[in-house]
Amino acid sequence: MSDLTALPGLIAVIAVSLMTLLIGTWGVRVSRTTSDFLVASRTVRPTLNAFAVSGEYLSAASFLGIAGLLLAYGADMLWYPVGWTAGYLLLLVLVAAPLRRSGAYTLPDFAEARLESRTVRSICSVFVVAIGWLYLLPQFEGAGFTLATAIGAPRWVGPVAVGLVVLIGVGGGGMRSITLVQAFQYWLKLTALLVPAAVLLVVWTRDETAGSLGAGDPAWSMPLVGSGGAGLYTTYSLILATFLGTMGLPHVVVRFYTNPDGGAARRTTLTVLALVGGFYLIPPVYAALGHAYGVGSGDSSTLMLDLPRLALSGLGGELLTGLITAGAFAAFLSTSSGLVIAVAGVLSQDVTSRRLPEIASFRVAAAIAVLIPMGASLALPNFGVAQSVGLAFAVAASTFCPLLLLGIWWRGLTPTGAIAGMLAGGAGSVVAVGWTLSHGALDGVTDGWADVLLGQPAAWSVPLAFATMVLVSRATASSTPRHANRFLARLHAPESLDLERSGER
Repeated sequence: MSDLTALPGLIAVIAVSLMTLLIGTWGVRVSRTTSDFLVASRTVRPTLNAFAVSGEYLSAASFLGIAGLLLAYGADMLWYPVGWTAGYLLLLVLVAAPLRRSGAYTLPDFAEARLESRTVRSICSVFVVAIGWLYLLPQFEGAGFTLATAIGAPRWVGPVAVGLVVLIGVGGGGMRSITLVQAFQYWLKLTALLVPAAVLLVVWTRDETAGSLGAGDPAWSMPLVGSGGAGLYTTYSLILATFLGTMGLPHVVVRFYTNPDGGAARRTTLTVLALVGGFYLIPPVYAALGHAYGVGSGDSSTLMLDLPRLALSGLGGELLTGLITAGAFAAFLSTSSGLVIAVAGVLSQDVTSRRLPEIASFRVAAAIAVLIPMGASLALPNFGVAQSVGLAFAVAASTFCPLLLLGIWWRGLTPTGAIAGMLAGGAGSVVAVGWTLSHGALDGVTDGWADVLLGQPAAWSVPLAFATMVLVSRATASSTPRHANRFLARLHAPESLDLERSGER
């Protein structure tokens, strides 16, 4: 790749990094307390918070992975964005407002307050860190191949660049720093997808050598065509994982703690539904254009970056590639920042705070949260970005989804039941993740039903977790927390009643 070809992409990466750090300096000036670093002192208004939630939620899998999956596997892969968007419906109706009223900083905080158990808290902390690191791996992986494709950089440059920028931003000002950054990055990502898509569609309409957008190929454009029982199982398991996993993602949940009250949390969620849904209308356009220009499924991982150069030669194609590169890099930074905040919050409360002052503890925890998955991404490359994110959703759906739904809506949940359910669902989904990563199923290669069941475990691991929590809780009903009724009343009472918020911090 020539220096001139790489120049637009290089400028884009540098510009996004500088803007991220520049906007983040606002938070550094006003972040003084633990509450500032973890939840921005609960002062983020619904509209701004919705932009920030959307910014961190639309990750490498959303920006780069969906179009590539659609090109490689057809319309079945539309279930990824459908599930990722629909998950906010459950958040809106069942979780957002009660979770904010709990007064917690993190998921382990909520679990301990609801069940009065340090053991439950410790297990939640382990799963928060595990899910956060599993989700960070594809962000670093995506950054590596994006910079390699756009500017010809070695694969290690992307993870290191993202890790350093995120560490500076998060360590400097915590949640206050990244809120404005993530809001800015949502609009950058939307622009970086929308503008090139519009230009490329215009180019396609005038290109007599280009093929159709795929409407004439039923195997590509119709869902569940010839997929059989295994394909049907995989589809429904994927829907379950993405639909239920959203509420269990630590970096998503923690943002609802930043709202002033439960009503604001609901308004945030409703706005996020519109923002995320609008964003997901665009990646299928790139998949259709890739089909029209004959991009092979083997090149699907770099489709978004290759397509402008295929459709538009010269400077125009390079400028569009540079814009897409800017959006992709913003995706890595925004999602990674949210994940690091979530993981660092847990580590700082349960690990590093024992020996360090609060703010120093958070910054050390942020360094740990970045460096371990960054090192893993350098040692274990070639993850499937969207598929590995799907596995993180499956783990979240199998652990925190049952805990949140039953903890918020069922008085009978006991500490023993919660522990048993999380361990059952978590063990099943984690074993499935390990199997999938070690057997190459992320590349779409499966040998039989064992690979199918373990490649998408949510269809059995989520019911297993719910059933275990309920049955064990009923068997240990005598250990139901004595304050359960009072705690649930606080979760569900309108703020206008001004009930005692004894757990508010």
